[in-house]
Amino acid sequence: MKMRKELWFGFSIMALVVGAAAWLLLGVETVTRGHLGLLMLSLVVVAIMLGFPTAFTLMGMGMIFTWLAYDRDITRTLDLMVQAAYKSMANDVLIAIPLFVFMGYLVERANLIEKLFKSLHLAMARVPGSLAVATLVTCAIFATATGIVGAVVTLMGLLALPAMLRAGYSTPMSAGAITAGGCLGILIPPSVLLILYGATAGVSVVQLYAGAFFPGVMLAGLYVIYVIVVAKIKPAWAPPLSAQDRQVALPAMTAALPAETRQHAPLRLLSALKGKRNAQVPLDYVVRQLVLVVLPGLLFVLLAASSWRMVTTVPAEAVYELQPIGFGEEARVASDFGLQEPPVEGGLQEPPRDDGGLQEPPGAETGGALAEPPGAETGGALAEPPGAEPSASATPAPGPATPPVPGDAAPKAGTQPAPTWWWVGFAVLGAATAGFYLFLSFARLEIFKMLLGSFFPLMVLILAVLGSIVFGLATPTEAAAMGALGGFLLAAAYKRLNMDVLRESVYLTAKTSAMVCWLFVGSAIFSAAFALLGGQELIEKWVLSMNLTKIEFMVLSQVVIFLLGWPLEWTEIIVIFMPIFIPLLSHFGVDPLFFGLLVALNLQTAFLSPPVAMSAFYLKGVAPPHVTLNQIFLGMLPFMGIQVLAIVLLYVWPQIGLWLPQLLYK
Repeated sequence: MKMRKELWFGFSIMALVVGAAAWLLLGVETVTRGHLGLLMLSLVVVAIMLGFPTAFTLMGMGMIFTWLAYDRDITRTLDLMVQAAYKSMANDVLIAIPLFVFMGYLVERANLIEKLFKSLHLAMARVPGSLAVATLVTCAIFATATGIVGAVVTLMGLLALPAMLRAGYSTPMSAGAITAGGCLGILIPPSVLLILYGATAGVSVVQLYAGAFFPGVMLAGLYVIYVIVVAKIKPAWAPPLSAQDRQVALPAMTAALPAETRQHAPLRLLSALKGKRNAQVPLDYVVRQLVLVVLPGLLFVLLAASSWRMVTTVPAEAVYELQPIGFGEEARVASDFGLQEPPVEGGLQEPPRDDGGLQEPPGAETGGALAEPPGAETGGALAEPPGAEPSASATPAPGPATPPVPGDAAPKAGTQPAPTWWWVGFAVLGAATAGFYLFLSFARLEIFKMLLGSFFPLMVLILAVLGSIVFGLATPTEAAAMGALGGFLLAAAYKRLNMDVLRESVYLTAKTSAMVCWLFVGSAIFSAAFALLGGQELIEKWVLSMNLTKIEFMVLSQVVIFLLGWPLEWTEIIVIFMPIFIPLLSHFGVDPLFFGLLVALNLQTAFLSPPVAMSAFYLKGVAPPHVTLNQIFLGMLPFMGIQVLAIVLLYVWPQIGLWLPQLLYK
């Protein structure tokens, strides 16, 4: 019986792991507890590759080796298990996971993805490789709204793959666009991976969300650029849409104006407001169409006006006044500002001293009183500190002008010029708005209406959830709750909400959340056992003995994570290997936030790398029979190369990921 190539590859990796563990144990003179920790790590990887459940494998191995570390003391072993499980369950960051997952399943069942894909591919009909570009944009938007890789890849495999194959697209190009686009949900917030990394590394999930936004957009943009370039160089791989596929049918009421698809919509609608040329069309229908036409311009004006006030207004600084102790006007007059001197007669007196008591400091006066400091008033009393209120008997010394009494004049807010980024951003938005009105035909108006019904509801939901997190209006858990409510309302608005949909969404949410939480419990037990055995200390000594520079360490860690993505899934890499990498970051001066962004960008290889490549199996499950796994793997390879390029760009220019967190949380 001939064994499949995937099995040969998997068994080879397991043999390599077992061989490395055996060589490590047999090559040392004394087997320490740290070596037992490395053996436990190797056995966990092999057991997971054999198909054992990850969470229970971690718990089982952790319990067995903890029992050995505690000299077969079962009581202490069980105590460690209980403490690790309780610590994981008490982590309130994990509450956001079931809420985000529930939001994703509800949005998935609102049936928005079909309308979204259709409207986007019509809007991008003249772009080279328009179907693949629309697929990537749809995946990015839907992945942001759901964060569920399997659901996005499966739905796009049912919807976009047949459309691309019918249009003559090559199978690898079509499969690569779907699988790569579906994996964007791993990186783009709200990402479960970022929540798990934040809980594991002790990094703020809010800052991770802010930092992952632009790298996610950059990666999606690189995917789109690649598809457009390939479509220009190899048009046979991604042929342009035919005129029939680009055709947009006008509604009966619009056609009765009369109106044509290429006719300029704003002028024709304005002319239809008067005369008998629209006798068969109600006036309220024409007004509704005009309201839709005016909507983008109105939105631009409102956004520009509100943001102008925000960026040009300098808020008044808060002034905190110290109130004098006392009551009434007498206390206020007695102390406009400054500290008051206590009443004195003749200055401070020397305490009585014997011959062996405290002596006067060198240069002190011997007349029974402390010497006045240079420049002090001579009257036997201590000089007033600068700015203090002089006593009634003292003559005020010349000095700086007396500041105004607090409360006499309230500070006023000022203005400042608008920053350059505001002018650039709104110049681009203004040009886009002008182009919208200049080229707005009736066909484009219908496409805009389709986008209003599919694209904009999702964008409002995404911006409400992520905006409230990033700008500090809500915690991730609170924003996830609002997102779940938004998904519930979206499903209801599109008349897709019923008991079957609700029951299935709740069931899948409970199933996914239980998997993640048990995985986190298993990770806590495994990490505690690994640290107890000294495996972490042994790895740290080995890495530090290599005398690596910061760049060498970063390259080594990312290569290891990239290779781990071949046999393991991202959840296993986060919970097993991140606790090993995180303690090393301080030795090399690496920001855990920046390292987390690199890891999140890198871990998409876990869904795109054969032989595990879960997105390939998701797509294969819904693809036509003639689409093979090898064709899907072949289509994934260029997108894996783009991922490596994105990692290099993020490392060379770290501000891609760190600019937004530093701007918002500095």
